Amino acid sequence: MSEPGHRPPGLRALADLATPMAIRVAATLGVADHIAAGRRTAPAAAGALGVHAGALDRLLRHLVTIGLLDRDEAGAYTLTDLGEQLRDDHPGGRRKWLAADGAVGKGDLSFVDLAYSVRTGQPAYAVRHGVPFWEDLGADPALSASFDALMSHHIEMEHAGLPGAYDWAALGHVVDVGGGSGALLSVLLQAHPGLRGTVVDLPGPAAGARRALRDKGLAHRAEVVTGSFFDPLPTGAGAYVLSAIIHDWDDDAAVKILRRCADAVGERGVVLVIEAVGADGASPDTAMDLRMLVYTGGKERGLAELGALAAQAGLVVRGTHPVGARPFISIVELGRE
Repeated sequence: MSEPGHRPPGLRALADLATPMAIRVAATLGVADHIAAGRRTAPAAAGALGVHAGALDRLLRHLVTIGLLDRDEAGAYTLTDLGEQLRDDHPGGRRKWLAADGAVGKGDLSFVDLAYSVRTGQPAYAVRHGVPFWEDLGADPALSASFDALMSHHIEMEHAGLPGAYDWAALGHVVDVGGGSGALLSVLLQAHPGLRGTVVDLPGPAAGARRALRDKGLAHRAEVVTGSFFDPLPTGAGAYVLSAIIHDWDDDAAVKILRRCADAVGERGVVLVIEAVGADGASPDTAMDLRMLVYTGGKERGLAELGALAAQAGLVVRGTHPVGARPFISIVELGRE
C-alpha cells in the first residue's frame, strides 16, 4: 500500500532501460574517475577512454538529467553527490557492482533474457553469455577474482553485525563452506581470538583465501582446503557455515550441499545457513530472487523452504538469529535430527 499522498512512478518509468544502462556503461568505463581527474569535457574524457566523443557527450547529458552530473555553460561536467558513488575509490563501492566487466554486472545483463527463464524455469546466463555462470567464473580468473572481491565487499558492508549475532566462540572451529577469499572467516577470527577456522573452496578462490588470511595475520588459526562442497568436507568442526550459498542453487543441488555438511558435522555440531530470511520467516528480497533465477537457477527461500530442504539432508531447524543492520539477513541454525 502506498503512503497517503505518495504517487508511485509510472509504468514507463518503472520499465525504462535507458537510465540503468547509462549508469552501468558509465560504471564500466570509469567515467566518474575521469571527471574527478580533471577530464571534465566529453572530448577530454573520450580521448582518455578511447570512445566516440559525441556519443559520450550524449551519455553524460543523460547523467545530468538523472542527477549524477552537473554541466556548466562551457560543457564541462562535475560529479554530484550521487555521481560520486560511481568513483572507483568511493567507500560505498557501487561502481564495481555495476560495471559490466565485473561478475555481478555481467550477470545482471542476463535480465535481458528473463523471458527465457520465465518460460523454461532455467537460468538465462548461458543464453546471454554462451556458458553457465559458474563455468564462466571457473574459466576466467579475472571474473572469478571480481566475484570474490564483490562477495568480500558484501560481507564488509552488510554483515557487520555477524560476529555478535551468534556465540561463535563456543564453536571452537568453524568451516566456511564455499568461503571464497576468506572474508567471512577473517571477520569471525578477528572478532573471536580463540576461534579456529577452515575455508573450503575451488582452486582460484582457495588461493585468494590463503593470501588474505596470511596478510591479515590469521594463518596460524586458519587453514584452506581446496575442494567442492559437492564432495566430502573436512569432518568434526563445531559449525559448517553456508553464507549466501544455498540461494545460488536449485533444490536438488541445495540438498546435496546440506547433506555434505550433515555428513561432516558431529552430533553436537551445527550447520549455519546465512540467507535473506525475515523476522516473519519469509524471504523479502524479490529482486534477488529473480537474479538467482537468471544467473544460476537458484532462488531465495524462506524458513519453511529451508527447513524442508534441511529435512531431506537429515537436519532440522533449531532457530534463527538476525544479523545486524539488515534485519532480513539471518543465521538459520540447523542440527542433526
